[in-house]
Amino acid sequence: MKQHEAVIKTMKERGGFATLGFLNQNVDISDWKTKTPFASIRRIVQDNRFFFKIRPGLWALKTYKDKLPENILPVEKISKTKQEEFNHSYYQGLLVEIGNLKKQETFVPYQDKNKKYLEKNLSEITTVKKFYNFTYKDLLRNAITIDVVWFNERKMPSNFFEIEHSTDIKNSLGKFVQLQDFYTKFYIVADIARRREYGDKLKLSAFQSVKSRVNFIDYESLSNWHTKSFEVYKLETNFNFKK
Repeated sequence: MKQHEAVIKTMKERGGFATLGFLNQNVDISDWKTKTPFASIRRIVQDNRFFFKIRPGLWALKTYKDKLPENILPVEKISKTKQEEFNHSYYQGLLVEIGNLKKQETFVPYQDKNKKYLEKNLSEITTVKKFYNFTYKDLLRNAITIDVVWFNERKMPSNFFEIEHSTDIKNSLGKFVQLQDFYTKFYIVADIARRREYGDKLKLSAFQSVKSRVNFIDYESLSNWHTKSFEVYKLETNFNFKK
């Protein structure tokens, strides 16, 4: 079987679409005569004879274009609000999968549990079903609304992620200020076009206490992180590495 045929086969088994991370983990590369199979997969999915890109990190077969679920490839008649919801839950799913690979426990807000990430609900891939009561109730009410939370082995939050497609970044930064006393990292995830806006908001005096702890991740960088996380996971699995 040729390399591109192996990728097509895996994608068909998935339903005609897949993240690059999923392909890296599941394509059978056992008989590939290359030292860089992951680079080969990245090259193959960019062959527009067979594949097309839907979102950063998400690819599909051209032959399945009219068969894909609505949340994967929204049709034009879908409202802008609904399309933003699909995009939002997609990036939540990427962050959850990265956290799971890193042996973190993962949580999304209760109101997002039934939103779709690829073919599953977010609740099917998160590992924390009931938010941990790690602090006072007033702070918990704030933390529980954050888009993705990673918890460490001590059930304490290690990373907070807010995905900002079109809403005001100041609201997310305000949440981070409320949670500044915890030993956590804070992230704003948004389109790269919002990086300057993010920087301007972070300069405001109200956010100086968390300025050095907040990081910006654009969508392309997030998808690359997701892909690389699966590459590392596959390599570690191959030589039975255990953390």
